Amino acid sequence: KRFFDKAMGANGDPDKVAIDKSGANKAAIDAINAGRDVPILVRQVKYLNNIVEQDHRAIKRVTRPMLNFKSFRSAGSVLAGIELMHMIRKGQFAIDGADAMSFADQFSVLAGIVRPV
Repeated sequence: KRFFDKAMGANGDPDKVAIDKSGANKAAIDAINAGRDVPILVRQVKYLNNIVEQDHRAIKRVTRPMLNFKSFRSAGSVLAGIELMHMIRKGQFAIDGADAMSFADQFSVLAGIVRPV
C-alpha cells in the first residue's frame, strides 16, 4: 500500500492499474479503493513479470561479468547507458536522420556531444 500511495502522490491517481497475480498488490489496491468514490480498475496479468524480466535479460548479461559496482552512482550511470543503447536499438527515440546514422552517432546526438547532420 505504501508503494501505491507514494506512486500516486508523485504521478496522480490512475484510472486503471496493471499488476501481476500477486495477492499483496491486489490487497493494497482494494484497501485504496475502499476510501474512493471512483475505484481504480485493476487489470491482473499472470505473467506480467516475465515481460519485465525479458526486457532486463540483456542488462543482466552485460552486468554479470562486472561482478560489483563500487558505488550506487556508478551503477546508475552504467545502467542508464545500457538502457539508452537498448532504446536506440529498438528505435524508441525520434532523431532526424536516424536511419542513416550508426548507433554510436545516435548516442552522441542524444548525449549532446555531436549535432545531427
